[in-house]
Amino acid sequence: MVTVLYMAPGDKPDPWRDAFLAQMPDADFRVWSDDPAKDETGDPADIQYAIVWKPKPGVLKSLPNLKAIFSMGAGVDHLWNDPELPDGVPLVRLVDRCLTQGMSEYVLYWTIHHHRKMGVYAGWTAEHRWKRLRQADAEQRRVGILGLGELGSDAAQKLVPLHYQVAGWARTKKDIPGVESFHGPDQLIPFLNRTEILVCLLPLTPDTQGIINKDTLAALPKGACLINCARGGHVVDDDLIAAIESGHIEAATLDVFHTEPLPDDHPYWSHPKVTVTPHMASLTVPHSSTEWYVKNIQRMEAGEPPLNTVDRGTRY
Repeated sequence: MVTVLYMAPGDKPDPWRDAFLAQMPDADFRVWSDDPAKDETGDPADIQYAIVWKPKPGVLKSLPNLKAIFSMGAGVDHLWNDPELPDGVPLVRLVDRCLTQGMSEYVLYWTIHHHRKMGVYAGWTAEHRWKRLRQADAEQRRVGILGLGELGSDAAQKLVPLHYQVAGWARTKKDIPGVESFHGPDQLIPFLNRTEILVCLLPLTPDTQGIINKDTLAALPKGACLINCARGGHVVDDDLIAAIESGHIEAATLDVFHTEPLPDDHPYWSHPKVTVTPHMASLTVPHSSTEWYVKNIQRMEAGEPPLNTVDRGTRY
């Protein structure tokens, strides 16, 4: 029997407990809570695996027999907010079919939206204007994806059959059929120069913090659009608003923000060329994500290393 601790403050644990016990019935599934009356941690020495989202700093370090820490999201930047994150314990990214599918759906939906200028039509509809734009040709539309990890690679591959000119930029060169590969700092500006619809799916690290700023936005062609479904920290908000106001950036779809929920007085809410979605581009699905956790736990219990561990140096 293995003992698993679920720690996601503010989330409802019952769907996760049900999914986990359906797939690993002999597991001891416990739920951490800040409320002593609801906390099921028990003896910290019992805990072998932790499934976490924004864990309370210091709690993970208090578990002396912890074998692995599983992130409940594709991103692991939330883990670095714990200054006492235990050394020597594998950090495992979530690689899940539903999470990947959901993100690709979001990217395709908003890529088509911007390609076909549906935002312009929405404005005209509100004004009762019957007007058409020239038909856009997907084969002449250049889409670029910042970040070609699990999520970025899948989205890129799904865009290719729609006949867009797809390119991607990553730290290292990637080989994806039908996708032009740019990599490294020296190739970022050339990548941006050819990109009309920019999709950000980068991990948030010290190297990528604020990567969408006045300089990189200026490197995009006039009339380019932005889709950010990675992290709010990738965007310098004032620079993006200035680029939109100047007319250089035509529109932006933003799913992630520096502060979430997005404050009521934030200018994104009311800007006519900005679409806000509430960090819902792709959400973890308990039954599907649990398949990944159980698979990795079974591997480790059999003496094998977990899949998709995080490099603490690169932070992804």
